Amino acid sequence: MSKLLIMCLEFFKTGLFAVGGGLATLPFLAQIQQKYQWFTAEELANMIAVSESTPGPIGVNMATYVGFTSLGVVGGILATLSLVLPSLIVIMAIARALDKYRENKWIQGMFSFMRPAVTGLIAAAAFSVIRVALFRKADSLLASVDWIAVALFAVLLVLTQVKRLKKIHPAAYIGVGAVIGVILSM
Repeated sequence: MSKLLIMCLEFFKTGLFAVGGGLATLPFLAQIQQKYQWFTAEELANMIAVSESTPGPIGVNMATYVGFTSLGVVGGILATLSLVLPSLIVIMAIARALDKYRENKWIQGMFSFMRPAVTGLIAAAAFSVIRVALFRKADSLLASVDWIAVALFAVLLVLTQVKRLKKIHPAAYIGVGAVIGVILSM
């Protein structure tokens, strides 16, 4: 099977099962990375950073980025279309039915347990990104910690919990991280 067809199928599956928004695509992307090695774990972390700092849904941005870096413009377009096609099909098929059965206890039960499952998958993917972002490969645990990255992470985590500072757009925090990275790499 051609790489392009495999990519389309993988992103179609991702679009079909990544319930909960763009971040829910991360476990699927991590699996794609491990299975096909079209990109490294570090490149996945970079893709997440780029996708988070560009306009548009993260899942769509990630599909476009992976498709483009793996198979060029055609790959980017087809990966993106493959990701969004299941949503389009499902929404068109169930929009009326969902409204009709909104109060159904089975439907409510299904959604109440899908949310924690998706949250667990997002947390697992976040753990992978944290590992890449805050740790280096080294012989000892202490030597592997990127203390500057950990400090920036901790400061931004605290700042984003302060009520006044929650109003600051996430792009500003990402920009601060980028500026610090440029300054420290000089």
